[in-house]
Amino acid sequence: MINKQSIIVAWIFRLIAAGIMLQTLFFKFTAAPESVYIFSVLGMEPWGRIGIGVLELVASLLILIPHTTAYGSVLGLGLMGGALFFHLTRLGIVVQDDSGQLFIYAVLVFISCLTLAVIHRMQIFYLFYGTKYKRHE
Repeated sequence: MINKQSIIVAWIFRLIAAGIMLQTLFFKFTAAPESVYIFSVLGMEPWGRIGIGVLELVASLLILIPHTTAYGSVLGLGLMGGALFFHLTRLGIVVQDDSGQLFIYAVLVFISCLTLAVIHRMQIFYLFYGTKYKRHE
């Protein structure tokens, strides 16, 4: 049985992860100069910017739907893992005098997605092992 506090905690992490990813979509889809700069440095402009934006939209929607939260969180982990990798290797923590804000957002989303993946791990087991595992949500 799941108590009310754990449900509230899970929703807080859902809103953090999805909220940040959805908020950054505006900049990706409108070709904001910051996004264009980042993806140009990575050699992924414009298709990488648009593709990553679409994947972040899918991850956010999956995270917000309780029956698919685990799948969205795993996708979000991959996306934010890539973002953190590029911040640490090619972009730097501070990008265009943002005081590290994008890096901090990526860390917050990564931690939120990791927490959600652990909380909802039975969804992932159920996907791979079928009826052997029952959902307890």
